[in-house]
Amino acid sequence: MSRDQARRFALACIAAAGVVLIDQGSKAAALSSLSEEDRIPLLGDLLGLQLAFNPGALLSLGSGATWLLTLLGVGMTAVLVIAATRARTTGWAVGIGLILGGAIGNLIDRLFAPPAFGRGHVTDFLAYGNWFIGNLADIALGVGVVVLAGSFWIRYRRSRTAEKDDPTAPAAAMEAER
Repeated sequence: MSRDQARRFALACIAAAGVVLIDQGSKAAALSSLSEEDRIPLLGDLLGLQLAFNPGALLSLGSGATWLLTLLGVGMTAVLVIAATRARTTGWAVGIGLILGGAIGNLIDRLFAPPAFGRGHVTDFLAYGNWFIGNLADIALGVGVVVLAGSFWIRYRRSRTAEKDDPTAPAAAMEAER
């Protein structure tokens, strides 16, 4: 692993660790101070705080196969760690780190939260109107995807600009970003 690759991998790990710490801390605070019955409004009916336990994925999809979601989470975590070692840009490292942190944050719940090991329900507390209730790991997952998309778009635009200026430049522009 080159020095730049090691730096980007470290950046991804720092981003992931930060997300996990903030996510798990916020879930602990939610468990100690919120209830499943009462919603605390933050922005009227648009955003509030209310405790919920999600056995499924987004919008409770797959709630009957929590163990499968746990296995998928373990597999995706492994894939994301490998992707972090291969990140070619700082943007990719940060995006992968945010997604990795969100995945680990929710995987911790699946592994260790009730009702049983590997079948735990994810702690959610951010109520978005009457649509769904999520957590900070979910936000990190979404932001990570946006960062990856933005990084890809910037890289694409740079290569297209370089190609217009010099038809032999795309390979050089891509190499320079490494």
